[in-house]
Amino acid sequence: QVQLVESGGGLVQAGGSLRLSCAASGRTFGSWTMGWFRQAPGKEREFVGCISWSGGSTDYADSVKGRFTISRDNAKKTVYLQMNSLKPEDTAVYYCAARYGSLSRWEYDYWGQGTQVTVSS
Repeated sequence: QVQLVESGGGLVQAGGSLRLSCAASGRTFGSWTMGWFRQAPGKEREFVGCISWSGGSTDYADSVKGRFTISRDNAKKTVYLQMNSLKPEDTAVYYCAARYGSLSRWEYDYWGQGTQVTVSS
């Protein structure tokens, strides 16, 4: 059984920063591609970014490229989303997800419960 638990969300002013964490259970964390997604009220869930099992490859949505950075610590079974220069339009529930296989913007096997990020103007 795989469990993903996000933390680090909160309220921040525009231009500020937050770092989200996603702690995973499971013995094969180091084999998973990890992704971050978000869903704003009234909108569909959208891809934010993902990182390969080794951390050597990443992919980001154009809307966050240059502002957000994904990293991982396989020893701690944790993936991070560093969010800088936050904008009000970044307000959403952020989810982490895991999949067996290569980088993907769509197909993930496991999901966390989400953490709220609110950016005030």
